[in-house]
Amino acid sequence: MLVLHGGRVFDPRTGLDEIADVVIEAGRITRIGRGAADGLEGEQVERRDVSGKWVAPGFVDLHVHLREPGQEYKEDLASGLRAAVAGGFTTVCPMPNTRPVNDTRAITESMVAKAKSLGLARLLPFGAITRGLKGAELAEMADLRDAGAIGVSDDGRCVMNAAVMRRALEYARTFDLLVTQHCEDHHLTEGAQMHEGVVSARLGLRGWPREAEDVIVARDLLLAEATGARYHVAHISSMGAVRLIREAKSRGLRVSAEVTPHHLLYTEDAVLGYDTHCKVNPPLRTEEDREALRQALADGTIDCVATDHAPHSSLEKDCEFAAASVGINGLETAVPGLLELVRGGSLSPARLIESLTSSPSALLPDVEAGGLAVGGRADVAVIDPDLRWTVEPEALHSRCDNTPMLHHEVTGAIALTLVEGRVVHERPA
Repeated sequence: MLVLHGGRVFDPRTGLDEIADVVIEAGRITRIGRGAADGLEGEQVERRDVSGKWVAPGFVDLHVHLREPGQEYKEDLASGLRAAVAGGFTTVCPMPNTRPVNDTRAITESMVAKAKSLGLARLLPFGAITRGLKGAELAEMADLRDAGAIGVSDDGRCVMNAAVMRRALEYARTFDLLVTQHCEDHHLTEGAQMHEGVVSARLGLRGWPREAEDVIVARDLLLAEATGARYHVAHISSMGAVRLIREAKSRGLRVSAEVTPHHLLYTEDAVLGYDTHCKVNPPLRTEEDREALRQALADGTIDCVATDHAPHSSLEKDCEFAAASVGINGLETAVPGLLELVRGGSLSPARLIESLTSSPSALLPDVEAGGLAVGGRADVAVIDPDLRWTVEPEALHSRCDNTPMLHHEVTGAIALTLVEGRVVHERPA
């Protein structure tokens, strides 16, 4: 029996936010509330004092890149899942842009089986929408679902052909699979390096207009309405896309959206100095866009936070800006970054926890995650909101350290992570 004593306990599903005890037995939560552990003594009881810390459901990340199979020098399942639990994430959903692409039952099954053998975070992969991510022939979604995929996406390659996208939505609806789209009109972004605006002009870099995102979101919402499929906008970044999602939700469409920590924290100004750690896709945009994203996350227009964890080695980042790969390593720095929004008043603590737990898990209806209910699976993240630490390579479990936070002091960390009641991560005292 494990007792988490005296922490500030959050359960977004019930609205619980109070100092309480959480009692765990045989991988399940058996008691929760003030004084829930009173009278529990003996050799079989392990008591952990978590006073001053936040006790939350294990986080759910709908968008990560774990690089296996094919690019294990950047990340493999073992290092990626260690990074996940170090960041408080107990369920992660890797994208299919592996090498080979995860577009078959065999690849999905091998990923799920290896992840299960590691005993860290639970892995629920996305399969590809189209074979080879080529945007033409649909993948066998039934096989992918049966192998363990919880949705489909062509990840960084937008499905440009509207007829293919419509067929994909129709096919996915048959199996109630979530369709996640990287919204980018590639004709408008050819050769682009960052957001199109004053900063790109100043740096002499070709720009990525926000309209390239907006037009795909608008098109796909029409197709989602026509097909009745579940449609999800990956890493939303523009204020125009936010308006479109808000309007679609007001009419009851089955649509959702995620936002990354880096789009909530940074703007195009971060690229000044040609910092390749800030080269991402979609790009960091303007202060107006960032404020629209923060407001939309706070009011629920944007459902959840997803890290878009994208590890790259120094080979891909320590180079000229135009040659650098896009992406930020995000699993282990999500909590300190997002706590900046809480301290700044953009997010309440309860909404922050909700956006990392119950909101993303609601998009995975057959998955037990995102809550702290009595009788429920004991996936738990214990947050120390006041711990200061410096983001150095040796402080990270990921194989890569491509983050704008590198060498910076941050506040907030995961003290303890449990998966089915087992301690899978504990930060040294």
